[in-house]
Amino acid sequence: MLINCVLYQDGKRIRDIPVDEIGQWIGRGDSFVWVALRDATNEELAAAQTQFDLPDLAIEDVRNGHQRPKIEEYGDTVFAVLHLIESSGHDVNVGELAIFAGRDYVLSVRNRSEQGFLGVRARCEREPELLRYGSSFVLYALMDAVVDRYFPLIDAFEIELEAIEEKIFDQGAARSNVQRLYALKHKVMILRHAVAPLSEAMTKLYGGRVPALCAQTQEYFRDISDHLYRINGGIDTIRDTISTAIQVNLAMVTIETGEVGKRLTGWAAIFAVATTIVGIWGMNFEHMPELKWEYGYVFALAVIAGVCGVMWYYFRRAKWL
Repeated sequence: MLINCVLYQDGKRIRDIPVDEIGQWIGRGDSFVWVALRDATNEELAAAQTQFDLPDLAIEDVRNGHQRPKIEEYGDTVFAVLHLIESSGHDVNVGELAIFAGRDYVLSVRNRSEQGFLGVRARCEREPELLRYGSSFVLYALMDAVVDRYFPLIDAFEIELEAIEEKIFDQGAARSNVQRLYALKHKVMILRHAVAPLSEAMTKLYGGRVPALCAQTQEYFRDISDHLYRINGGIDTIRDTISTAIQVNLAMVTIETGEVGKRLTGWAAIFAVATTIVGIWGMNFEHMPELKWEYGYVFALAVIAGVCGVMWYYFRRAKWL
């Protein structure tokens, strides 16, 4: 679906133009066209490829989807793929944003995501002195918007991790804690798969040899790289904390199991003594002490109760019971 198709000149928005007029403005050198598509059909991609002379391999990547975040250079065209991550409760949705940036055009294709970029367009139009850099600044603005949306995810993951940590020492919560920790670890790994490859690819856009399109905006792409470095650090910290929390949780399970074992052992010892006494008195011999004594039964019960009581007292002091 076509979101918008706008002509810009000298850092200012001129007007919306129909798609079939794009060819009239390509190659003039004094303007550029910014086209945004969402969940583009094969027909729309084919039309865009014809209008902007886009490389077949890049179009195939957009059509197939599920690409690793990357930045590639095709002649005068810079092609970037970024992951759009939306987290709601236990579910994480991963969409994609593909960006084609040439000297006089920018084409963005958003797939499988509800995250819009109208705010990015408004930001660019509020800064005409920067928009004069042309399509390279739009490329930066789109990438910067995607990366900035990773920061709230880091904050949300940290809050969720803190909530789990508060319950680690709650008795009987071990199983649910481990399940929640592994679910959180899965979400963190999804974010890491979006950030780590992009962080590596960003080095192509600043320092050393960079595409001619990005020569005047290298410092902006370096700023994105700094953000990605911070996000990577936050991800590593969360992953380490999750691993520690899982180890502590498993240690608590072992401790709880040991406590249960001690209680069972204590009660088993107490009943073993009672069983031994009853077993001795229950042997069928004619001549046994106190066998025919009037108070023998009561005496036997008293001995059993007394011995068991003493054992219970010592086990209690030893914190086995």
